[in-house]
Amino acid sequence: YFLVQALAASLMLFACTLNAWQTGLWSTTNQTPTTTAIITMAILMKLGAAPTHLWYPDVLQGTTLSTALLVSTWQKIAPLTLLYMMYTSLPTDLLLLTGLLSALLGGWAGLNQTQTRKIMAHSSIAHMGWILVALTVSPQLTTLTMMTYMVMTTTMFSTMNTHTTKTISDMGTVWSMSPTTMTLTLLTLTSLGGLPPLTGFMPKLLILNGLTTKPLLTMATALALASLPSLFFYIRMAYTTTLTTPPNTTNTEH
Repeated sequence: YFLVQALAASLMLFACTLNAWQTGLWSTTNQTPTTTAIITMAILMKLGAAPTHLWYPDVLQGTTLSTALLVSTWQKIAPLTLLYMMYTSLPTDLLLLTGLLSALLGGWAGLNQTQTRKIMAHSSIAHMGWILVALTVSPQLTTLTMMTYMVMTTTMFSTMNTHTTKTISDMGTVWSMSPTTMTLTLLTLTSLGGLPPLTGFMPKLLILNGLTTKPLLTMATALALASLPSLFFYIRMAYTTTLTTPPNTTNTEH
């Protein structure tokens, strides 16, 4: 984690120095296309968005659930703030491409995961894709999407941390201990998937609406389809959590 963040910070400093050398200004608003692209890619690396996302699932898997929560939520704020500051000069095509790529890879790579932290990592990658696309539509919409994501992710990690559920099979045993918590988990998972009428549906609807009015109909269609694999593993977690009975190991005589 340290090496990745240090590399991204070094790239940003290099781009700022290059920009100051070329323009004579230490500013985030007056940048050349080259330096803007370098800084954007460095920020994407910090966010854990595709194609610089490979470090993210392993880092989350190697930490505690509490630390994983911090990395997934709080640590996203500073890079996104930098993107806000560069909003007027951001390369729109690059953001749309990386956003779609993040949504696709986050969904597909999460399909065969059984560890809850890795599933949440791929969920985060997919949501970063939606946030990057939202940034091309409206900064206010990006804020809404990020806040919604942070609330839902915090809820998921809190419930997993409370019952120490590190794998999908662990989640199936919690229902008997805390039905209320598991009902909340079910709602949170379906909200993360973007199903109406839950909160997670709202930012996705607004993003798709913004893309279709651009008009970027192909992009909107691709992004909507890219969310289906993510929805599948959310539903799989919800199914294991609430609709299956854990194995009974009690010995019985017949």
